[in-house]
Amino acid sequence: MRLGERPLGFIVNFLLGVAWAFVLIGVTTSFFSFYGTSILSAIIYALIGALPGMVAVLLLEYIITSKEQYEELRKQTQLLEKLLAAQEQKNT
Repeated sequence: MRLGERPLGFIVNFLLGVAWAFVLIGVTTSFFSFYGTSILSAIIYALIGALPGMVAVLLLEYIITSKEQYEELRKQTQLLEKLLAAQEQKNT
């Protein structure tokens, strides 16, 4: 789990797994539905069937990345505040 918070990390990772399942289901059902017409149309419709799940995966990955970036910025801010306080004590 990439997120440190237990409830939020569990929910986001669960939804990420569900989104990947939708990708797999969309690809397989679309491919086998149009396999009888031609292999090229089956591949094209399989890619189209994967799009909703891939959008969900991208959205959840964006949420995870934003949360990780926010946490890293918080750590950097705390370190900079400590350095500033140490610099002020040194100058006085």
